[in-house]
Amino acid sequence: MDFDQLETFLEVARLCSFSRAAERRFRTQPAVSSQIRALEEEVGAKLLDRSGGKVSITQSGKLFLKYAEETIEARKAVCVAIAETERIPRGELVVGANEGTCLHVLPEVFSDFKKTYPEVAVGIKRADYAKTLDSVIDNSVDFGVVSLPVNDARLTVVPIHWDELVIIAPPCHPLALMKAATIGEVASFPLLVPKSGHTRDALENLFHERRLKPQISMELDSSELLKRFVAADVGVGFIARSNVAEDVRAGVLAVIPISDAQVRRDLALIFRKDKALSRAALAFIDTAVRHKSTDPAMEPVKRR
Repeated sequence: MDFDQLETFLEVARLCSFSRAAERRFRTQPAVSSQIRALEEEVGAKLLDRSGGKVSITQSGKLFLKYAEETIEARKAVCVAIAETERIPRGELVVGANEGTCLHVLPEVFSDFKKTYPEVAVGIKRADYAKTLDSVIDNSVDFGVVSLPVNDARLTVVPIHWDELVIIAPPCHPLALMKAATIGEVASFPLLVPKSGHTRDALENLFHERRLKPQISMELDSSELLKRFVAADVGVGFIARSNVAEDVRAGVLAVIPISDAQVRRDLALIFRKDKALSRAALAFIDTAVRHKSTDPAMEPVKRR
C-alpha cells in the first residue's frame, strides 16, 4: 500500500466514478482499476461496489476512507513540519477557482508568489462556485477563490479582489458608441448570459426589478466562450471588467459601463477555519491580499 494508491482511492470515492478519477489523476481507467484491486486485495475487503453500472462506497470502504484521509493529511503535516524547522516555505498548495478567475485574476498572484517562494509547488483546480466550495470543505484544495458573498460558518473569508460588471459588445455595435448604457437599452439586443452562478443571479435580479424581459440568445458555461461569441456579434453580454481588459486593448471588444446600476463582483480567498495554516499558506494569503489594491486590470480602459 502506498500514498499514490490512497490518493487514487480517495478520488474515486469522492467522484463515485473510475473514469472521472482517472482524468483527475492523469491515468488510464484500467490503471485506476488496478490500483483499487490491489488495495482491496491487501486489506482483504471490497472497498467499492461497481454493480449496476454505478460506483458506490461499501461499509468497509467508508471505514477505510477515514483512515486514508487521515494518512494523507498526516503525510502533508510531516512535510510541512519538517519544512517549518528550516523556516522556509515549502510543500504544495492547491487553489480552486472558476475559469475567469484562473485566467484573469490568479496568474499575477501566482507569478508573484512563485518568484518569492520558488520551493512551494502551486496547483490549480478549475471548477465552478459550488464545486470550489465543496473542494475546500472536503480538503481536496487548500484555498478557493470565489465571488462574494460566502455564507458558510465553516470557512474563513478573506477579500482579495474587487470588480464590477460591465456591458461588452463588438466594437462596431451601436452600444459601443455610447459612453454608458442602461439595463433597459441592453435588453433590446440579443443577450448572451452565463448558465448559472452569481453573475446570472445578479442579472436576473436587475431585469426583474425593472420588469424587463431580455432577449436571451444563448446561455454559456464559459466566460471565454461568452467573450468569443460577443466578439463574433452573436449578441451582447455582461462580464467582470477584469476579464476583458486584454480584449479591449486588442480592439476585439468594447466595454460600456452600466449607467443605472452598479453590480459588484468581489472575490475572496476562502479556507477552512479549522485548517492548520503552514508557512507557505500564510505567505500565499499575504501575497493575494497585497494584490487586492494594486490590480491594474481594474483601471478603466479607454476605447480607441
